[in-house]
Amino acid sequence: MRIGRDDLTVIVPTLNEAENIVRFLTSVPPDVAIVVVDSSDDDTADIIAGTRPSTLVIRARANIPVARQIGGDASSTRWLLFTDADVVFAPDYFTALEQLDLPDRAGGVVGTKSTADGFDLYHRWFVRGQGLLAAFGIPAASGSNMLVSADALEHVGGFDPALSVNEDTEVMFRIKRHGYPVAFSRRLTVQSFDHRRLEAGLARKILHGAMRNTALYLGLLPERVRRSDWGYWTRVAGTTDVTRNG
Repeated sequence: MRIGRDDLTVIVPTLNEAENIVRFLTSVPPDVAIVVVDSSDDDTADIIAGTRPSTLVIRARANIPVARQIGGDASSTRWLLFTDADVVFAPDYFTALEQLDLPDRAGGVVGTKSTADGFDLYHRWFVRGQGLLAAFGIPAASGSNMLVSADALEHVGGFDPALSVNEDTEVMFRIKRHGYPVAFSRRLTVQSFDHRRLEAGLARKILHGAMRNTALYLGLLPERVRRSDWGYWTRVAGTTDVTRNG
């Protein structure tokens, strides 16, 4: 199975991304549909209208799983490419995507993330970790770069609105658990420009992600603590729990 550009919608939640949005938009080919779910107080929506008028912008104050779900619900294509505004797609990303041969009834594709300006070693080891987990059948997805079948997303009930972080890996875990094949591709790469969570504490971020994702994968995260981000957002200056991810 192949994914053509007309089969695809790029979905991105935004919160005050005026400094990033033009760079992001210009990395997406003009024949690929984009849906932005915008919670901004700055000029993000106006910049989008001036840069790429064909973009569907939905204004909504929502946390990140709800924003991603709103974007998915507003799309009409078979495939949804979830990402973030603080990245850019590699120049050959969409060509590589069209060449990707997926199994029948595929539910998702886990892409990778590199860095434009720092923490290169962290990102290299993160990709290696994704590849290792994929070899064991564990889809360690990042919301900055993950493809999801619209049918699979609907079948598993969509994103969990209670999760303020790790909603990306959690939904891919459920897709795989429901019997949908999930692929891993190193060729599908985005570059990151925002390292505030890494700058706030590299070891803490690694430990936080490992603990929460392991608990989610094993079904050990109690409902009463799912809404807590365990301090993930509050340690990053200038962010809130609304539509930010990484």
